[in-house]
Amino acid sequence: MSSGTATFDVASVLREVKTIRAEGLVRIRELSLPLLRRAASAHSTVVTDAWPVEVENLLRTALAGLGGGDLEEAAALTLGLAPGMRDRPAADRRRLAARVYSVSVERFRKSHEDMVLGQIAEQVCWIAGTPASDHGASPSPLLAPHLQHRTLRVDSRSLTLHVHPVELLRDVDVIVSPLNTHLSLPETYKASVAAALRRSGTLHDAAGDVIGDPVHDELLGWRAANGSRGRPVLPGTVAPTGPGGLAARGIRRIYHAAVAVPRPGTNRYDVSPQDVTAAATRALALMGEEGNSFEPPLRSVCFPLLGAGRGGLSPQTSISALWAALAGDSPQNRDVHLIVRRPPLAEVVADVLRARRVDQETAGHEERGHGCV
Repeated sequence: MSSGTATFDVASVLREVKTIRAEGLVRIRELSLPLLRRAASAHSTVVTDAWPVEVENLLRTALAGLGGGDLEEAAALTLGLAPGMRDRPAADRRRLAARVYSVSVERFRKSHEDMVLGQIAEQVCWIAGTPASDHGASPSPLLAPHLQHRTLRVDSRSLTLHVHPVELLRDVDVIVSPLNTHLSLPETYKASVAAALRRSGTLHDAAGDVIGDPVHDELLGWRAANGSRGRPVLPGTVAPTGPGGLAARGIRRIYHAAVAVPRPGTNRYDVSPQDVTAAATRALALMGEEGNSFEPPLRSVCFPLLGAGRGGLSPQTSISALWAALAGDSPQNRDVHLIVRRPPLAEVVADVLRARRVDQETAGHEERGHGCV
């Protein structure tokens, strides 16, 4: 690819980053990396045959822009940029990166790895599009995934919309987790929100082995204390537990919202919008009931799209049902967050809430118009 035709789109750069992840830093010279070579050479002051080093330095600059934390650590490990990792086999690097997020290697490969390497590709594209004089040891970073968000305003309420896996959420007091009416947590290797929170809440020893499953254990205790150990609860019920290992991320409570009713003899569920609204309303009320018993009080809460996974609700229906609860809630200085995994879902959420804002504004104009008659 010539310098005049190089296009630094994220998908193309990501393919080259993945090639390095698979083959390793020590084999860069053998790889076809036209975009990374172009981005690296544009910011090199001397033309030499050391382009593999230039590409590696480009990746290290991109790594430094991730903002630290688990994201930067996992990226450094999986790409071999961490100390002592450059000549380690790809399987070893992936295993150690998966351990950062306390997930299985397969789960990391299917989900987290694309997110981690995608953030490196985003940084490379940013670097490639800015003058060399703007680049020092500490480039202005893109926001790391646990900070990627947008603010939505509907009526008098502001909501923060996050776009990333739920296990990367930080510093929100309460996460509402959708669950079935038996309040039975899925296994940690599953792909649901509830499974991700259980997995992230497990406790590990120094070797990375699981030594405790506190979210699961506390939920069993709640079921026993509330007489629901052998029977389902009513849809809309909310059971609180501690966060387990998520406390290290600033999470203080998990509210397990029973919204999915299992269909007997199948692996399917039924979820009604009314039950989503009831569960969200109950979660907000529970925050009010127990919030002041914590120091500091519980003030922030995050909702995923309840019932929009295997529950079968469309994202539009789920966010509308959630908004029915949020719109009727007295803010009480409450900080409300929403979370989705992918950018297209974020656009759906924004569009639905934007339409509701327009409807409210239209209704307000009509009421004022009638008042003038």
